[in-house]
Formats: sequence, structure tokens, C-alpha cells
Amino acid sequence: AAPAPAAAKAEAPKAAAGVDELSPAGRRVATEEHIDPAKVSGTGRDGRVTKEDLVNYGKGGNAPAAAAPAAKPTPGSRPEERVPMTRMRARIAERLMQSKNSIAMLTSFNEVNLSEVVKMRKALGDAFQKEHGIKLGFMSFFVKAAAEALKRYPFVNASVDGNDVIYHGYQDISIAVSTDKGLVTPVLRDVQDMSFADVEKGIAEYANKARANKLSLDDLQGGTFTITNGGTFGSLLSTPIVNPPQSAILGMHTIKERAIVENGQIIAAPMMYIAISYDHRIIDGKDAVLFLVDIKNQLENPQRMLLGL
Repeated sequence: AAPAPAAAKAEAPKAAAGVDELSPAGRRVATEEHIDPAKVSGTGRDGRVTKEDLVNYGKGGNAPAAAAPAAKPTPGSRPEERVPMTRMRARIAERLMQSKNSIAMLTSFNEVNLSEVVKMRKALGDAFQKEHGIKLGFMSFFVKAAAEALKRYPFVNASVDGNDVIYHGYQDISIAVSTDKGLVTPVLRDVQDMSFADVEKGIAEYANKARANKLSLDDLQGGTFTITNGGTFGSLLSTPIVNPPQSAILGMHTIKERAIVENGQIIAAPMMYIAISYDHRIIDGKDAVLFLVDIKNQLENPQRMLLGL
């Protein structure tokens, strides 16, 4: 049998294009433009480099494709970041859950016309500041009104310990203060014995200590009742959470000029919604409402506070 034909040799790879393989016109372009034919992609027969290929290369049209730019974040992507709670935030969370899980909490609302308080601050504010070295704010009116009402409704000033109710014969009022690290509630002690100036100075001192992160544990412990003012941030209405083991908290809100009817006339008045959240286990709804009405009446007739009425 005839021998099998030898296998065809593999075709050698085509050498890179050189000047000698160019047409005369191509050599002239390569020489004048200082182009290395080996760097040019040929489009002629068998991949040869033509004059047109050299001209295009000289214009940048035959250059290798540029690398694709790095991918940008897809529009609508939703990045996430997991960070641990700060110790203060974890403690706040613990206290809030304690309140939610251990207290039968309910909230009642009312509104108060602050016209008389506004007038008193305007009429006596400068003299008060000159005498005591501190401004007469709104908070001191609420603190003093709460202290007087707590005398008349002692169960609002009480706390629950197991199956016992502890009635406190003093008013230690916690004032909610916002800091960069969270909300803290330093305590004004024996508010029943404090003047308006004492209250304002106490609040200012705690605010300064809170901003400087210098509140001590003693400043924050105790308290028989809490006042919080969401109106500082523009809150119109809220349901504040009771600060255990206390049994009630008073919520202040932003002051808004609203139309009201007074003596048959429609007038504009500085109005505020107020709220009391309370532990329904020891405070009946009727008593919570009456307590809030007591505060409302004092604020609408601030002379009553000055006379202890």
C-alpha cells in the first residue's frame, strides 16, 4: 500500500509587518510620519498593512482600543453599614424596652394658651435677668406648675416597686436634655422648694454639663417625674415614654399661633399641645386628665403659681 502522505507542516505564524512588505506609497507614509508598521493593524489581503492603514494610524484611528473605564456604582444602589451601638445608646434602648414591657402606659392630651406666660416674660424678663443673671424661660413655668400639681396628685409622683406603691414626699423632676450622644435626664432635686431663678439656673447648669459630657451618675439618678420638650425641635404632638420606675412624664411641644374663640371673638393666641403619659396600673385616666388640666390652669393663670394656688 502506498505510504500515507506526510502530515502538512503547521503554517508558521505571520511575521509582523515590516517596511519591506509595504507598497512604495506605504513606505513613504511610514517614513514621513515616523510610523512603525509592526504596530499597525493591517486590513489588506492576508492582513497586510496598506497605505490607508498607515494614514489612519497617523490620525489615531488605528490605535488599539482604550481600556474600558472602571465601572461606576449603579444608580439606585443601596449601601449599608453595620456599627455597634454606643454604650449610651444601648442603655437608652434598654430603658425604653423596660418601660414598654413593664408599664401599662397610656397618654392623655390637652392644649394650653400661653398668652399670660408670654406677657409675663415680656414684662418681667429684663428685670428677672438683671436680678438673677439668667433668662426667664418657658421651662421654669412648666417645672413649677408640675411641682404644684404633684402636691395635689401624689400618685402621679409615685412609683411602683413590685406589688408596692411608693409615694414620694418631695418632687425631684427629671429634665430631658438632648446631647450629641443621646437623650439624658438630669434631676432637679426638691423642686417644691425652688424659686423660678433656682429652676432656671439648675437647668442651665445641667445643659452646660451635658454639652461638655460632664454629667455624673448622681446627676441622672433618682427623679420622681419627668418633663420633656419636643417643641425644641419643632414637635407639634407626641406620646412621651415614661421613665421607669417613675409613673408619669409631661410632654411639652412647639408653640404655634392659632385661632381660638375667647369671649365670643376669634383671636390669635400662642397655643401648645401638652401630653401626659402615665402608668395606668396606679394612675386612673380621670386623675391623669385632672392633673393635666391643673397644669393647664396654672399656665393660663401664672399668678396662681406665684401664690401657690
